[in-house]
Formats: sequence, structure tokens, C-alpha cells
Amino acid sequence: MPKVTLLQWQMLAAVADHGGFAKAADVVHRSPSTLNHAIHKIEEQLGVVLFEPKGRQVVLTEAGRLLLRRARQLIENAASLEDVAERLAGGLEAEISLAVDQIFPTDPLAETLTRFSEAFPHVRVQLHETVLNGAVEMLYEGRADLAISAIDAQGFLGQPVVDVAFIAVAHPEHPLHRLQRELDLRDLERYRQLVTRDSAVRHRLDAGWLKAEQRWTLSHLSTTIDMLERGLGFAWVPEPRIHMALQQGRLKALPLRAGGVRRVSLQMIYRDIDGAGPATRALADELMASVAATCPRESLPSVPHSSM
Repeated sequence: MPKVTLLQWQMLAAVADHGGFAKAADVVHRSPSTLNHAIHKIEEQLGVVLFEPKGRQVVLTEAGRLLLRRARQLIENAASLEDVAERLAGGLEAEISLAVDQIFPTDPLAETLTRFSEAFPHVRVQLHETVLNGAVEMLYEGRADLAISAIDAQGFLGQPVVDVAFIAVAHPEHPLHRLQRELDLRDLERYRQLVTRDSAVRHRLDAGWLKAEQRWTLSHLSTTIDMLERGLGFAWVPEPRIHMALQQGRLKALPLRAGGVRRVSLQMIYRDIDGAGPATRALADELMASVAATCPRESLPSVPHSSM
């Protein structure tokens, strides 16, 4: 049996987080003497010193910091285990939080939600349209049950969903098209570039070519496309979102010598694949099926889909 209980590790984390026994006691609803006794018990059982005084507070020793990092993993695993048990006991989820990068094609997303609502009419869906690190940040913070993102999430396993082509485009009357010749990146530097802002708050990321002297940063991909159609700049945008605009001549691909098209691979990531409920799993399966049915074959990932 372990020498130290989970409750004792939780008390250690509380004292470390609040810099002393009195403040930690108020948060965890225990007496300062109870916390003091728990810490001394850990030190006695493990033969290490966890805290040292610093003014009116206590701070972790080097050994204390190392043990606390491991203890937090233990505490998080225990909380995750209880969360899985609650989901299993409660059966069907009442609500699913789905974070989807805005570059994901809209047709399979709409098809998925339509079919899902027919099969699970009482399950609410919170759809979050994210950019770059936005979906991954929601996973890290536990605010998304399922995410579709082009960014790898450390500590999570993703399943390939679809590849999306980004095309450099501008309005047909944009000065870059009036040059009537093949372009290189130096030509772009003199004109306004439209960029969609990362929706993450704490883990923001810049991606792609960002060397234009003028740049407008917008919050939503639809706004970026609207500005493009008004002739207010150029941008790399996902082809599925501008397919009709290209066909109808509202936008035109820039004749770049290189770099005019780039491909981004989207993946689907569970927040907790073991604890996912039946509705979350059904939503994930429907997303994969809708992509396979509505997206061109060349946009599907080459990695074979495995059962989640």
C-alpha cells in the first residue's frame, strides 16, 4: 500500500498553491494544524523536507517541487477516473462541447450536426469555431470534449480527418492581378495581407507567410473572405470555403511561382477517449462518415482510419 494517501498529496498541493497553511486551510476547509500534520507525516514517511520558511510564507524545497509535479499527475488521474465513473453511471451525456477549426469544410459539419440531432435530439451541442491553437487550448483546459484541429495537442492522440488546401487569392481587380505576370513573394510584400487571428488566449500562434508590410488581422474566416471579395487585400484561405467564389469569379487565385497552394492536415482529438460517452463517440463517427461522403477523395488523409 502507498505510504502517502491521495488526500495528503492534495493537502501538499494546496499549501504550495497558497503559500502557507492558513490560506490553504480556508480553501480546502481543513484546519491549519491538520494541514501541518499531513505535511510532516509525508516528510516523516518519505524522509524528505518539502517546505522551508520564507518570511511569513513557506516555499517548496527542490525535492518538494519534484514531488509536487508527480503528485499533481496523481491528483489529475484520480479526478479523471472519477469523471469516467460518473459518466458511466449517468449514461448519456446531456451536452457535448465540440471545437472545430474554421478551416474545416462546412458541408460535412452541417451534415454531421443534422444527422446527430436526429439520433440524439436531447443532447445539446456547444459548437466552438476556432482558429489555429484555439481548439487545442480548449482541450488543455478541459472545455472541449472533441476537437478538430491542424495543431498537434501534446498528451493527446489525434486521428486524421481531412486535408485542406489553402490557396493564395485576391479580388480579380486587385493590383496583384493587374501585373498580369507570374508573381513571387517579393511582389506580395508591397500589398495588404489579410490574416485570421488565433482564437487561443494563452497559446497563440502565428502561422504561414506573414511578411507583407501592411496586414489586417481579423477574428473570423468569414470576415477575411468578405474583405477579400471587397478587394481589400490578399490572403491564403481554405479552398472549400471559397469554392463558389472562385467559380463565380468573385475571387481569383494569385499566379505565384511557388507557394500559391499549401495543404493542411486536420485531425480529430478526444479530450478523454476512455471516458467519452456514447453521444460523443457517435458524433465523432458521424464526422468521419460525413467527411468521407462529402469531401473529394484527394482531400482525404492517406493514413487509414482506425476505430476509436
